[in-house]
Amino acid sequence: MLKKELRTIYKQKRAELSIEELQILQDNIYQQILDLDISNVQKVHLFLTLKKFKEIDTQPIINYFRKQHKQIVVSKCNFENNSLSHFYFEENTKLELNKFGVPEPIKAKQVAEFELDLVFVPLLISDKSNYRVGYGKGFYDRFLSKCRKDCKKIGLNFFKPISKITDINQFDIALNNVIYPKN
Repeated sequence: MLKKELRTIYKQKRAELSIEELQILQDNIYQQILDLDISNVQKVHLFLTLKKFKEIDTQPIINYFRKQHKQIVVSKCNFENNSLSHFYFEENTKLELNKFGVPEPIKAKQVAEFELDLVFVPLLISDKSNYRVGYGKGFYDRFLSKCRKDCKKIGLNFFKPISKITDINQFDIALNNVIYPKN
């Protein structure tokens, strides 16, 4: 199936999830994250949740990695060229919503992509080859292409991967893994 069709279908499926269903799905994903081997990880990039789109709540994940003494990194969007810049997200870092309602850090220290050890990636759906469908602007593919080869890229999703996204192109970056509820 094509990305455009998948985007429409999985935005709708996510919108239809109840609060109770979301909590059950999130708890399953959180448990899988707790089981990851993070012994070689120092800098973890996470996306900040867009609640209006029923994205997974990343705050418990941020809290977990902070307790493990890992440095948290989040992004700011540049809508002129659909790129991301990255910043340390300390406990006292202030956030403000950009014009699209995305929370972004203010007055934080910038971090280069090559410094990251682990990146959690938002998505609407993925396939069995770990390609993903996002919101369609290419922010994450541009970002992931600049990360080190050994940087682990893990997608977080509420839905089981489909067999194949049919319109993958040379700019699409496959993830190392996709975490989704197993039960």
